[in-house]
Amino acid sequence: MSPTITVGLDGSPESRAAAEWAAREARLRGLPLRVLHVREPEPEARFPLPGRTPDPDSGPEATAAGAGGVRWSVLRETAEGLRLRHTGIEVVADQTDGRAVDVLVEASAGADLLVLGSRGLGPLGGFLVGSVGLGVIARTQRPVVLVRAGEQAADEHEPDPAGIPSAATRYRPVLLGVDAARPEDAVIGFAFEEAARRGTGLHAVHGWNLPPYYVHGLPADPELYDGVAAAEAEALTKALRPWRERYPQVEVEEESIGGSPSVRLVEASREASLVVVGRRTRRGPFGGRIGSLTHAVLHHAAAPVAVVAHE
Repeated sequence: MSPTITVGLDGSPESRAAAEWAAREARLRGLPLRVLHVREPEPEARFPLPGRTPDPDSGPEATAAGAGGVRWSVLRETAEGLRLRHTGIEVVADQTDGRAVDVLVEASAGADLLVLGSRGLGPLGGFLVGSVGLGVIARTQRPVVLVRAGEQAADEHEPDPAGIPSAATRYRPVLLGVDAARPEDAVIGFAFEEAARRGTGLHAVHGWNLPPYYVHGLPADPELYDGVAAAEAEALTKALRPWRERYPQVEVEEESIGGSPSVRLVEASREASLVVVGRRTRRGPFGGRIGSLTHAVLHHAAAPVAVVAHE
């Protein structure tokens, strides 16, 4: 199968927003877009009650993903709408039976990128990443992007000179979470490539903690903190240097902060077009893990979040 941008569609507002984002990404990459709906089996067979006429929308052609599914006609209409709004890209509608997590993980193997939706809970409540999204992210080897409900193309761009949202202006920067002590090429390379595609800059955030043996010395010698901070900032510069050389057109802002970077990443996501974080592929006794930082960003970032798997 040739590479695609694959998006999961279940008929919800968040999955429709994800489909629009995926179409824009497909145009940037020059790839086809596959709109995939997973039709899960009914938990139990339906039998009409005596005296009731069977629901014409409850047959095998209409049922998809249980009570929350979409009909084949809706899938086709969604694909046709994407073709009309995003001219020049190939859009393929596809429906497959099975468990949503299993099918989406399998589909991701043949895709450059898998795109899913996440439901908004309000300005303070963050975003709800359902069990399907979390299950897919924990198992797939391919990058996955989570798009919040209500995401618009203009949200990814700077306002116009009058302060009005516009999709015709420059893209906002790509935001990258970096562990400078263990920089991962897959994650950093993905972020630089996305920034280059968008013709925008990269904002790299690295968080660090003081070694335990420094803590007791801080009140007496605050220069210890400054020394560690300078060393961590240099480590970030060193981690990004090869990528700056490879992508000289990408303007890079480096930010090294004491403490966990999750709060800063969430805050900075309001001014980003895309947030990029990593996930280790090593599996524990209870399956794949997403990691606390990535989990926090997924649930609270204001921009689409790309999770890139790495060793």
